[in-house]
Amino acid sequence: MTSGKLLAGEPLIAVRDLSIAFAGTTAVDGLSFTMKAGEVTALVGESGSGKTVTGLTIAGLAPPEARITGRVTLAGADILGSTPRQRRLAGHPALSMVFQDPQAALNPVLTIGDQIVEAVRADGRTGARAAAARALELLDLVRIPEPGRRFSEYPHRLSGGMRQRVVIALALAASPVALVADEPTTALDVTIQAQILQLLIRLKDELGMALLLITHDLGVVAETADRVLLMRDGRLLEDRGVRDFFDGPRHPYGRALLAARPGRRTRGEPRPRLADTSAPHLISGEGGGAC
Repeated sequence: MTSGKLLAGEPLIAVRDLSIAFAGTTAVDGLSFTMKAGEVTALVGESGSGKTVTGLTIAGLAPPEARITGRVTLAGADILGSTPRQRRLAGHPALSMVFQDPQAALNPVLTIGDQIVEAVRADGRTGARAAAARALELLDLVRIPEPGRRFSEYPHRLSGGMRQRVVIALALAASPVALVADEPTTALDVTIQAQILQLLIRLKDELGMALLLITHDLGVVAETADRVLLMRDGRLLEDRGVRDFFDGPRHPYGRALLAARPGRRTRGEPRPRLADTSAPHLISGEGGGAC
C-alpha cells in the first residue's frame, strides 16, 4: 500500500527486512521492527552497530552510495529510498530527524528565524508572513525564552542546549508524525541533557508523534523508552518492552551490557566479555513488533 493512509491497527512505522551496504560491506542486515504512534522506541547499540545509518535511512537521508533493500512504510506509504522533498511532493506524512551535534546541524551564516522560516516554507504553500509567525510559534513550543529576540540571532549566540532546541524546532517545521533523534544529548552538558530529553517526550505526547531514540545510554533508555531494539553488527538481537529488557535480557549480549553498567559488579568479579556474546538471531518479547 502506498496511499499514506493508516488503517486501524496498522503500525505508524514498519521496517521490513532492511539491509544497508557500503562498497560490499553490510552495515545493516535484515532489520525488521514496527512502531506505534505515541511510542518511544530506543534503538540501542555500540558504535558501528548500524543504529545511526538505520535512522538516516528511515528519515530519507542515507548517503547516496548506500545500497538499500527492504521496505519501510510510514502511515502505510512506502518511503524507502525517497528523500524528504520527494515525500513532501508525494503528499506523504513527514518524518523528521534531530541530529547529535546542533552546531553542525545549523547554518552559521543564517539567523535562527531565517532557517526555521525556510523549513516551514519547504511545503511550497506557506507565505513569508505566515512562515515567520509559525517560526515564532515553534520557538515558543520548544521553550526558547524571548522567541522574538532569538528569531534574529545567529546560532553562535546561543548555548548548546538552546541550539539543540532550535534543531528540534526545525524538525517540527514539517509537522511530522514521527521523529528520529540520533544521540540528541551526547554533545550537551550533563545538566542540559535531561532538559532536552524531557522536551522531546513532552512534544511527543503533545503532538502524538512516534519517537525513535538512537542511543548507547542505558540510563536514558530506562527513563524514556517504551521499547528497546538492541543491535549489534547490523543485526537486531532483541525487541522487548523496556521493563522486560531491564528485568532480564534474553540475549547474552543484552545480559552482558546490563552487567557492564557501573555498580553492577562486585569486587573481584570479572568484567563481562562482550566479544563472546555475538549471535545472529533475534530474541523478541511476547507481542514484539519485529518479525
